[in-house]
Amino acid sequence: MDFDEAADRLYGMMPEDFTAARDALAKEAKAAGDAALAKRIKALRKPTVVAWAVNRTAREQSQELGRLLDLGRRLREAWRAQDADALAEAGRERTPLIARLVRSVREAAETAGHPLASTAELEIEQTLDAAVVDEDAAEQVRRGRLSRPLSYSGFTPAPVVRPAPEPAAREQPAPKARDKGTARPSKAERRAAEEERDRAERERLEAERERRIGRLEEALAEAERAAAEAERGRAGWEAERAEAVREHERRTAKVETLAAKLAKARTKLNSAEHRLEVARREETSAERAARSARVRVDEARAALDEARSGRE
Repeated sequence: MDFDEAADRLYGMMPEDFTAARDALAKEAKAAGDAALAKRIKALRKPTVVAWAVNRTAREQSQELGRLLDLGRRLREAWRAQDADALAEAGRERTPLIARLVRSVREAAETAGHPLASTAELEIEQTLDAAVVDEDAAEQVRRGRLSRPLSYSGFTPAPVVRPAPEPAAREQPAPKARDKGTARPSKAERRAAEEERDRAERERLEAERERRIGRLEEALAEAERAAAEAERGRAGWEAERAEAVREHERRTAKVETLAAKLAKARTKLNSAEHRLEVARREETSAERAARSARVRVDEARAALDEARSGRE
């Protein structure tokens, strides 16, 4: 067993099985004499449910995820090449592809018996977005070993507006008769097309921003509802704790009273036990004295009887 094999096995498990399996593998590696491997395995963190769901999708729907990661590669290459057309095309593909994968991740989690909270959708989308724009994040998602959702706060590639070409030193006369189908677009037409692409991309980005804001507002509302419910639970348990404190104080006082009575009773019992012991000892001594006295009485009576018999 090597580290990659152990990590793949662990991050393919259900979240509730992770910790016990990780500790068992670390113990196995240590027993085999590989303390360094045991330490690396032990350091692996249990995935959150969202991270586990994305990992599961990476394993079970690698083809669909591969399309997203390929799109990310093309997007980054287009940005490096300042290719506005390629950027616009990648941008059009990006949103629906991520939306499909978000649904796939949610459905896979539900099928496996771990339905996700409504706030999870935003975390999934942020993770997939990070995989699109960041090469390291893409590799983490591809390997399916996430322990928590990802997010990307860096610069996101956007369409490039190419500067208009410099006018020629001397204008060439326009061609007289060209077939309409082969006529090259004019500079104004090219500029208008670029502006239209820029406008469409701005609208897409604005729509995406609005969707994000909507999801964040929903997440905030749900978090506030959960916080209110948690606060009610806290208040209830605070009242329960206060009542438990009062009950504890009452019982403590009662126990202390009983303990004082018990101590007093023990003192009396000890005294009674001492008195009983003395009485038993004295009774034994008196018993011996009584027996001795009875013997002497018998002896005296016998002597008297003998003396009387002789006088007669």
